[in-house]
Amino acid sequence: MADLSGQLFLVSKLFLLMLLGVLLRKKEIIQETGEKTLSGLILNAVLPCSILMSFLGEVTPQKLWQSLDIFLLSLGIQAVSYLLARFLYQRCQPEHRSVMKYATICSNSGTMGTPVAEGLFGMEGVFLSAIFLIPLRIAMWTLGIAFFTGTHEKGVFRRTLTHPCIVAVLLGIVLMLTRLPLPCLVTDCLRTVGNCNAALSMILIGSIMSRMDLRLLWHRDTLFYTAVRLVLLPAGILLACLVLELPPMVRNVSVILTAMPAGSTTSILALQYGCDAPFASACTALTTVLSLAAVPLWCQLLWG
Repeated sequence: MADLSGQLFLVSKLFLLMLLGVLLRKKEIIQETGEKTLSGLILNAVLPCSILMSFLGEVTPQKLWQSLDIFLLSLGIQAVSYLLARFLYQRCQPEHRSVMKYATICSNSGTMGTPVAEGLFGMEGVFLSAIFLIPLRIAMWTLGIAFFTGTHEKGVFRRTLTHPCIVAVLLGIVLMLTRLPLPCLVTDCLRTVGNCNAALSMILIGSIMSRMDLRLLWHRDTLFYTAVRLVLLPAGILLACLVLELPPMVRNVSVILTAMPAGSTTSILALQYGCDAPFASACTALTTVLSLAAVPLWCQLLWG
């Protein structure tokens, strides 16, 4: 695990990459169509390669037990997050509730969380992150969509099961259990593409943040959601892990991933379904910026 200087270095690097994304968007080097292309590239190629590589290490009984622990814990997190989303925001403005509910069950653990976990915990962090994200990805395309539409869309199960990141996890599990060797050329290509994940993800997040409505950053609902996302949820996960006496690596990865900001899909889906997209962007922006301070603080609490 990274020490304090390593954590500060990692956060500083991610912050600079985000600033690069802001600059590229302001200079219109990255435009709206470019953001969609970059998002598709990350989700459909770069992140799946990174996930697949995380399964190619040595298989140990400890690794298998940890993967089971973090999967079951993630299921519980999604169930609790859904219940909290249903009841926490009753006093918030009606036009903000759908956004806040979706963003409660859907963090940016996939785009931002995986590179952070890799920086802090190495490839073991990527492996556990991939397992942790399975229930989250299912929830975001089922329960999450229902918060915007009021009903479940058709084809959700097929779309979730065929998501490139889920396919990478399933293929990785097969390779891990069967120990089937891959040609060196294939593994080298997977590693090369997967290593782009942190840089491309943070540049994309910076680009999205560059056009936020600054006035919404200090709205009461935005601040309340930020406290839920960065403080309440990870604190609850830490307490649950201590009570259940889960392994330190499972505990640390789960808390750090839960402390990630609002998912980058929040704004996209809010716009698609006619909800408050500017408010969704503000939630994403504020939690992303503050997470750069929250994550090191959580690290110090976990390892202090």
